[in-house]
Amino acid sequence: MTAIASAARGNRDVRIVAVVGAGHFSSHLMQLALPPLFPILYAQFGVSFTELGLVMTVFYSASGLGQALAGVLVDRFGAPRLLVAGIATMGVSTALAGLITSYWMLLPLALFAGLGNSVFHPADLSILSHRVSEGRLGRAFAVHALSGTLGFATAPVFVTAVAAYGSWRLALLAIGFYALATASLVYANRAHLAYARRVEAAPAARVPRLSGYLSVIGSPVVMMGFAYFVLTAFAGGGVQTFAVAALSSGYGFALGTATLTLTAYLVALAGGTALGGLLADRTENQHRVAMAGMVTAAAFILVVALVAGPAALIASMMALAGVANGITAPSRDVLIRRAAAGSGMGSIFGFVYSGFDLGSSTAPLLFGALIDHQVPHGVFVAAAVAFALAAPTVMQVRRRTARPRPAAASAD
Repeated sequence: MTAIASAARGNRDVRIVAVVGAGHFSSHLMQLALPPLFPILYAQFGVSFTELGLVMTVFYSASGLGQALAGVLVDRFGAPRLLVAGIATMGVSTALAGLITSYWMLLPLALFAGLGNSVFHPADLSILSHRVSEGRLGRAFAVHALSGTLGFATAPVFVTAVAAYGSWRLALLAIGFYALATASLVYANRAHLAYARRVEAAPAARVPRLSGYLSVIGSPVVMMGFAYFVLTAFAGGGVQTFAVAALSSGYGFALGTATLTLTAYLVALAGGTALGGLLADRTENQHRVAMAGMVTAAAFILVVALVAGPAALIASMMALAGVANGITAPSRDVLIRRAAAGSGMGSIFGFVYSGFDLGSSTAPLLFGALIDHQVPHGVFVAAAVAFALAAPTVMQVRRRTARPRPAAASAD
């Protein structure tokens, strides 16, 4: 009987992780649908790379500002319905981007897409934290991060291929409609994703809600987690958004070669994430895994910036940086989840991951300006510095979570 119950629980965990992962894949697919098309949009609309970077800044600013609120709404109203709404909003916005007739039409669409994107991390990670068995949580976080990375890896190959053999408009329309299909999948499985939310005992307990929330998000561990996400998103966002443009303009790579180099980084990032999930479930020293990954990623990205070499060498260095960066993600999420135990997980994940959007929103303007001012190697220098600065923040998170509080109970 125990074996049957264990098998049923395992099947349930697989289904939950698969559905959440599908939503996360679509989110990252849409996030990176536009940047690989920047060289095309640059020529078609006669705008600068800084102006194109502004589109991503608007997107990530809206996502970051909305994410903290989304975390609170997740704790109050439940994650599944917000997740469906977020995917659908992003899908519609991406499809409409394929119909624009001027650059300026991208800005409001980026705003709405960013608001849709704001729900993913607090909703996804709350569902996984509440609904997946404790012993599989590291791997669940790994699959979650892996699905997002695969979305990033798929986007540049898909949109550039469709743009080459069809049109960039068709590529964006296809991704938008794919996201709407994913929203339907999540909606159909909403009962499997639902979990019991904490119920406050008395009306008096609701009075200090705001002050309690501020005290939790203002704690050193949460602020260090926030700083970690700002730095790693700044570095990763800069590479993902402008590596193709930097490699094309500064390294003499053809557009296809530059795109494949970025894809090598993203595929390696996915592989590293899968390995990181196994490590996160098998060690209590997740901080060491995360710190080592950040320092190693910084070293390989710096090699890309400083060493002139053939495309194969650059792609290899990018791939190694991707593996190192990917290994850190599951351990990072376990550390943050441990810090959130006993608090509203949606609120904590929402606030901490808003740092991801802050870093991602500032990166495009700086990296776009580097390209416009003919400093393409600076893209990789800035990314390496940010990765290196992220390593000490992990140690601070570790120090504050050395004595984890009891995890929230699962609801079956």
